[in-house]
Amino acid sequence: MNTSHPFGKRCSTAACSIECRGRRTVVGGLIGAGLAASLGVARAQTAPRKWSVWVVPQFRAEVIHRAWTPVLQKLSQVTGQSFELTVAPSIPAFEKALLAGEPDLAYQNPYHQVMSRRAQGYIPLVRDKKLLTGILLVRRDDPITATSGLDQKTVAFPAPNAFGASLWIRALLAERDKVTIRPSYVKTHSNAYRSVASGLSAAAGGINLTFEEEPAEVRNALRILMETPGVAPHPLSAHPRVPVALRDSISQALLAMAGDPATRQAMDDIPWQNLVAADHDRDYRPLEQFGLEKYVVKPDG
Repeated sequence: MNTSHPFGKRCSTAACSIECRGRRTVVGGLIGAGLAASLGVARAQTAPRKWSVWVVPQFRAEVIHRAWTPVLQKLSQVTGQSFELTVAPSIPAFEKALLAGEPDLAYQNPYHQVMSRRAQGYIPLVRDKKLLTGILLVRRDDPITATSGLDQKTVAFPAPNAFGASLWIRALLAERDKVTIRPSYVKTHSNAYRSVASGLSAAAGGINLTFEEEPAEVRNALRILMETPGVAPHPLSAHPRVPVALRDSISQALLAMAGDPATRQAMDDIPWQNLVAADHDRDYRPLEQFGLEKYVVKPDG
């Protein structure tokens, strides 16, 4: 029997022929196993990644999940990408992750955008057209009529770097009004409002959006003493590692969703009433002129 030899020779015996067929089987098996392994590696390398989306925790985690989950689900359908929502336990924890560059996408306050741009190069994608203002509230029955009445008194804030509700207010009180206060950081907007309602603090910093979410008994117990000048509101920003094409796709998808009555409802619980493209130089770089960095409290670690 003249069977082709796997190494270029000819088999002349039955025993040799059997041995060669065995060798071919083993070699073929090894090639097949190697090919399967290569394909497995290729599949692992091309498997779609989940892009992390961090949202500054202005509200309770369950409120944020309820607001953002349908939007991210729709965004996944439109872009073909997967997005995973993360809610930090506190604003300082969010800031620590942000400055370390952990979020792929971050919904952050205006000065967070300034900070994250300096630290990591975050690029704002979209924002609401309506300007953000902070409000300073006192008890409705408090006779105080001007911020000067807060000098040397305790004022509650959700966190040091919550922009409209804390950072912007503290800077204006110190620089514009020449008022010295004792800040108390109580973790959430709700805690700040309740601190005033219960008499623990003379005033509280907040924003209209969160104040309007409070129960009637809290709202009725307080009144607005001061409202800050308006600035460009919270952007959804992307870390530079997010490819340009994906950043553009996300922006276009969100703007299209905001303009489509069929999908607009999904955004109702996010303050995106009139979504527009964001630009760092136009919208957020002007904040640098106010010297707000002296009022920023850096997160631990």
